[in-house]
Amino acid sequence: MAATSAVRRVGLESIVRSHLDFQLAGSFGSVANLVSFSHGTELDVIVIDSDSLLDLLHEPISDTAIVLLTAVSDARSISRLLRNRVRAVLSRESDPDDVISAIYAAHDGLVLLSAPAAESLAAVYDDQALEVEDELSEEITSRETDVLRLLAEGLVNKDIATRLRISEHTVKFHISSILDKLGASTRTEAVARGIRRGLIPI
Repeated sequence: MAATSAVRRVGLESIVRSHLDFQLAGSFGSVANLVSFSHGTELDVIVIDSDSLLDLLHEPISDTAIVLLTAVSDARSISRLLRNRVRAVLSRESDPDDVISAIYAAHDGLVLLSAPAAESLAAVYDDQALEVEDELSEEITSRETDVLRLLAEGLVNKDIATRLRISEHTVKFHISSILDKLGASTRTEAVARGIRRGLIPI
């Protein structure tokens, strides 16, 4: 991880070290030092506290997923960051649980955005007309289909995580995405809609 503020760096170190699933490989006062370290070390997730887009966009960081804590929230910058291995964008006021969730999400290939960052991106599409159809807003992925079918079996998050060998945090993200894509407000409603759409065999 990297943070120019010593106070912020100590706080992030504490969050990582307090969680049994995580192991802190290194902590640095600059992104440049982190980049140098990452070239010779296999890392699962990189956590960075920075407002400098130059650090993140110009430094050749490895293919490791990045969790970024920042004040940056404009749509253009967020879009560029997402194209450069940043998989989670949080505000510095985020709770430790949010940081932990972001690390899990980034590790599992998901994207997690703070409310300001998400709203900024969403605002780009405000003027575009939306077609109202009885179709999925987005395609349900194969992993989301797996989760949906296990929901239909009555499994709880912990059991789904065990069955699919993913974290409970990831299960929660998948369920949230499923509800959104199916336009459902509850798991039961999502299962019912999944059956009607042929996503769940009966």
